[in-house]
Order: sequence, then C-alpha cells, then structure tokens
Amino acid sequence: MSLPISFLTRVNQLLPKHRVITQIIQRRAYGTDASFYQMTPELVVKIADLCEMQTLVKLAKEYKVAITFRAAGTSLSGQAVSDSVLVLLTGDWNQSSVLNDGQQIKVQPGLIGAKVNQILASHQRKIGPDPASINTCKIGGIAANNASGMCCGVKNNSYHSLRDITLVLANGAILDTSCPQSREQFTKQNTGLIEQIKTLSEHAKNTPELVEKIQRKYRLKNTTGYGINALIDFTDPIDIIAHLMIGSEGTLGFIADITYDTVPVRTHVSTGLFLFSSADEAAAAVVGLQQLDVSAAELLDYRALCSVRGKPGLPDTFTEYGQSSVALLVEIEGINAQSLEQKVIAVEGAFSQFTMLQSIAFSSNKTIAEQLWAIRKGTFPAVGAVRETGTTVIIEDVAFPIEHLAQGIQALQSLFAKFGYDEAIIFGHALDGNLHFVFTQAFNNHEEIEKYDQFMAAVAVLVADELSGSLKAEHGTGRNMAPFVEQEWGSDAYQLMKDIKSIFDPDNIFNPGVIINSDPKAHLQNLKALPKAHDTIDKCIECGFCEPACPSADFTLTPRQRIAIWRRIQQLTEQGKNKISVSEKKNCLHLKKIISILELTLVLLQACARKNAQYR
Repeated sequence: MSLPISFLTRVNQLLPKHRVITQIIQRRAYGTDASFYQMTPELVVKIADLCEMQTLVKLAKEYKVAITFRAAGTSLSGQAVSDSVLVLLTGDWNQSSVLNDGQQIKVQPGLIGAKVNQILASHQRKIGPDPASINTCKIGGIAANNASGMCCGVKNNSYHSLRDITLVLANGAILDTSCPQSREQFTKQNTGLIEQIKTLSEHAKNTPELVEKIQRKYRLKNTTGYGINALIDFTDPIDIIAHLMIGSEGTLGFIADITYDTVPVRTHVSTGLFLFSSADEAAAAVVGLQQLDVSAAELLDYRALCSVRGKPGLPDTFTEYGQSSVALLVEIEGINAQSLEQKVIAVEGAFSQFTMLQSIAFSSNKTIAEQLWAIRKGTFPAVGAVRETGTTVIIEDVAFPIEHLAQGIQALQSLFAKFGYDEAIIFGHALDGNLHFVFTQAFNNHEEIEKYDQFMAAVAVLVADELSGSLKAEHGTGRNMAPFVEQEWGSDAYQLMKDIKSIFDPDNIFNPGVIINSDPKAHLQNLKALPKAHDTIDKCIECGFCEPACPSADFTLTPRQRIAIWRRIQQLTEQGKNKISVSEKKNCLHLKKIISILELTLVLLQACARKNAQYR
C-alpha cells in the first residue's frame, strides 16, 4: 500500500531524518520476524518518547494509516510484521524503577525481560512471565502477547501480575492507571469509550453461559483472541481497559510502561529428568505433580529427545525405549535446604508408583541443571537446523485440560503421521497442559500450502472442538491463528472481541489483520520466501535470539536482517531478469554492492551462536 504524501511530510517534520527509514534495503530487512510471514513495510520509524508516539498515533488516525508496534521481533505468529508503517523503539525506552524493595517494578517496553530480572536480582525477586525467549524478547512484547513460559503458569502471567500500565489509545489519549488524576481526566474525556466498556462488561456478567465459558477457558493458558476475562474480573472500566491491553498484540493501543507485581526467587533448586513408558504414564504423573509444589515439569516426547541426542547430560539410552516413551524434566524450588529436601521426597514418593524406564535423579548441582535445561531448550533449534533447504520451521502452541493431556499428545502424533510431518516433535509445559509442537513446512507450491491448511484445520478441530483446549496458550494469536478464533470461542464470545476492537480502534489503524481477521485463509497469506541462499544461512531459523549479543547491533544490520536481504537477492535471481522491474534491478545491483558486508553474516552468525549459547 502507498502512504499519503502529506502523512509522510508530517512524519518527517516530527522525527529526525535518521529515524525515518524509507530505503528499500532497510525496509526489507525489517520485513520478517521469528514467524513464517513476511511483509515489507512502506515506512519504518523509530520513536524516542511518549510525546512522539502520541503524535504519530494521532497522525495515523487522521490519515487512516495502519501502524504496527514491534519490540524484539521474536513473535512466532506473525504479529510483528506490516506492509504499512512499522514502529520501532529507540534505546531510550529502557528505563525502570524498583518499587517497595522489589515488590513491584515499573518498566518501559524496550527493556529485555532478562535485564529486568537482573535489576531485581538483588531483591531476590523476578517478574512472573518467564518465556524461553526472555534473554531476547522485550517487556513490550511480553505484555502485548501475555507471554508466560516454563514456570509462570497462569497465575504469574502479565494479566495476573499487572499492577499499573500507561497506554496510548487510537484517539491519541494517554492513560496512566497509577495516577488518580490521569484516570479521572481520561474518564471525563472518553465518556463514550467508558460507557461502551461498561455495557460490554455488564452484558458478559449477565450472560451465565458466557461467564461459564470465560472462566473455564481461562483456567488453561489461553492467548487466543482478546483477554475477555477482564470483562468479568473487574468492575472499574479503567481496570478493564488496562487488562484488555495485555495480550492484545498491539491491536488496541501502545503500552508505554507497565508496573508488575514481582514474585520471589527461591535460591534452593533441584532438577531431574525422568523417562516414562507412555504419554498416559507421564500425564498421570503430571496430575500428581499438580498437587505438589513443583515449579516446572517440562515434557519431551520420543522425537524431541532424539532431536537433541548427544547433548551433554543426556545419555544415549534415553532414546532407546521406543516411540511411546515420554520424558519429564522436573524442577523444584525451596526457600531453604530443608524445605527443598521435603519437596524432593514428596515428588519421589509420587513417582514411586510408576515404573520408570530411566532417570537422572534430582540434583542441586548447577552444572547438571544447566545441562538438563539446555536439552529442553535445544529441541526447537535442533529441528530447524536439520530441516530441508526451502522449508521453514513452525512452532505451534496449544493447551489441553490436564485430563486430556495424554490424548492430546497421541492425537497430535497421529496427525503428524497422517500429514507426513515425520520430523515433528512435541515438548511443553506439562503442568499447564501446554504443548508446543515443531515441524518443518515448505510453502513453495500449491500442494504444500494446501497440506498446511488442511493440517491446521485438523488441529483446530482436535484442540478446540474435541478436547476443549486453547489453540494458542502463550505465543499469541497473530495472523496464524486469527481465522480460528471464532471456532475456539464461539460466535457469542467472538462478537465481544470484535466489539472490543471496534470500540478501541474504530478505524482499524492498529495492527490490522492480527487477532480479528475476516479472511478464513489469512494464515496462508504473506508467507515468507525461503530460496536457497547459503549452507550456513539456510540453517538459521531467524528467531532473533542472537540479536541482543550481536556485535553489529545498532551499528549496521543484524545477521537476521542481512539474511532477509540476502534471501531477496536470491529470490530476484531465481525469478529471472525478464521478470524483475527496473526499480528491482536497481535495488538488486545496489544490494550486490554490499555482498562483501553480507559475507560478514557468516562470521557473525557463528560468533553470535556461540555467545548466545552462553547467554541463554
């Protein structure tokens, strides 16, 4: 889409030239995130403060120009790409304030999650969300996607640990919920929005079927659609607005800062790995663990174990018991050595009723713990590294009621076999019934796209219809699951979500196409092109995890951005000269002039991979 000239003029008046990016090379570099979608923005802007953001939002509304906010770009469902205006944050959005001796922390959206925990470390506290990407993802993305993670569960996610929040809404209004004067002023100046929120909340609360559905579905991890539990959990419309923003993926407003209630860090930890004969046995063990004070129980199926065979700390014999075997990585925390020992004894007692195929006993040795977690975290990149050239690695994210966990594992494995995803693996956060499954997919012909479409439809039927689960547990709806939101929630709840979008963003300027999308094939649009580029580059899954440790960050393009450009060169080359426009020819020639710089990618990828392995 082309942007209005007058809009561009006013953006250039608002921002210094170096923060208004129009060059095709840089725009293409920002055209991908960690998902398998690709959209080239017409404009990329870098915003330095709240005043600039408010002015940009007002301009977007005035000219009906779509804008998409992006933090670290680790999004897995396509919510951080745009074909209009992509909004980035400068390094100025990294301020924090520790409150009440660490009981709370106020943070801006540009801070990396792990950095926030480092700030809190001296207070023996941390934020509740603990996504696997915490060393890379930023607070803005963590809150906007309601990311959870290994030990977070439901009770410690951003929704439940939110204390206060500062927002910029589509009309340019700013709301700081920590400030009584801001709450009062916002209420007076936005009476229409406030009344509409009250009406929605009253409707939800007065519809018993909706209340039952919302309460039931949010007992699970659930990031499918908007967090409509806010409509029944709160009475004050300001509190409802604040909590609706969590998990809204930048479609309702911009999060300028967030204040979290923090959780304690327990210093005494014990970790072990246990191999069960079947999903039924492992799921039964998880039910027992739910009754105990266990901080994490990570599940790995047989193929997941095979994908990391040879990793330090994992005996080869763990992969010799057949395809029905399932492992649980269990971690227990205590406030002191005595309490930890008591918890370990309780878990060992619960496990004694099962015939264990093999185990690595509970240990407080940090080296062993790091090895076991490296095994678990290595599964996703392991599949990506061995995929065929021209395929992308996809990680999906579902949750089942715990009583359906074993059935869900077995049914997913049956779907993998039916659709020929022989490399697919399953791992996840078993205490929450939250499973991730990873598989590789080509999108280079109609048959492959059709296969993916049919597979996703089958997954939706299995998870949403048959087993009453969540199609998205913690990765966000994005573009990938937007066509299936109504299928999971039903028409009544989905109408609430559409009403929420229209109330907050009547002109659809915030991240259109994400969460609410009327196109039943939206998940098949704007798929990332993956032409063969280079043996090293083709192994990269473009997750962005290396970027915080990248020596070229903030000086030139990161390896992920160079890869996006390099792939474009290969794509143009494959298309043939007769199919390339004059402007693309010029771009291609210009791109090839920087190949010498791009060659540095190979060195940087290897250096960052080594650094990232330590960092993670």
